[in-house]
Amino acid sequence: MKIAAWILCLPLLAASAGAQTTVKHIQPDEKMPIATGVWAGDTYYLSGQVASPANADAVAKGAAPVYGDTQAQALSVFTKIQASLRAQGLEMKDVVKMTVFLVGDPAKGGKMDFPGLQASYTRFFGTAEQPNKPARSAVQVAGLVVPWGLLEVEVIAVRSK
Repeated sequence: MKIAAWILCLPLLAASAGAQTTVKHIQPDEKMPIATGVWAGDTYYLSGQVASPANADAVAKGAAPVYGDTQAQALSVFTKIQASLRAQGLEMKDVVKMTVFLVGDPAKGGKMDFPGLQASYTRFFGTAEQPNKPARSAVQVAGLVVPWGLLEVEVIAVRSK
């Protein structure tokens, strides 16, 4: 009986062994050393995102950039993530995993501002319009590549079928 079951499974095993996942790297700027995102089949891996200046118009006129506190930076980051996902035909509801890297806020005695992160996070996840709450890890790190950054967020999203 066991041998018969194995014989019936052989065509399925052979078919899955030959299946290949399509991988596509999203790199709008060829000078960047990393891809902004990578598709592997129906799964999209978005590289870590950091905040944009809150005063972008003033920066364009020569003013120094202002990035704000953790809550302001998180709002900027989640807005960028939403735009990046939409550019790939995805939405925030498609996010299945999120990793957040938090730097201690000097204005809070070097402690990470988790409530500030949460205040912006809950505008995008777990709402009446978008009830998805992805799996998430949040860790405090000593610093980020950008010296002004208080957080960096990367996500994994899956295209629903």
